Amino acid sequence: MEQKLNAWQPYALGLLRIVLGLVMLNFGLAKIFHFHAGVFMPPTGSMPWFAGLIELILGAALLIGLQTRLVAFVLSGEMAFAYFIAHFPKSFFPTENGGALAVSLCFAFLYLVTAGGGAFALTRK
Repeated sequence: MEQKLNAWQPYALGLLRIVLGLVMLNFGLAKIFHFHAGVFMPPTGSMPWFAGLIELILGAALLIGLQTRLVAFVLSGEMAFAYFIAHFPKSFFPTENGGALAVSLCFAFLYLVTAGGGAFALTRK
């Protein structure tokens, strides 16, 4: 059973990369173009707007698997900054400060740094 599951590992990794890329692309589209923005409508030129620009460009790169390790490294750092700038001052605990998504994404991207882009990636290594 384990060998059969191991054979699917590159595809699951590729799917994880694609979904994370779509999530980041969605945040970037919301912050930059106000596309299904909800609460994400920062003023142009603000720090959250620049974060959205990073999310837009690198989310698209992650989606297609372009330089996955480098892109994931930058996005992991961005999510760490997001946690410590926007959430940590409210409380240390993600359940109290609303930072659970930022922490989860930070470590998911950190995993992609070590694991690579998996199947379907444009640049596979």
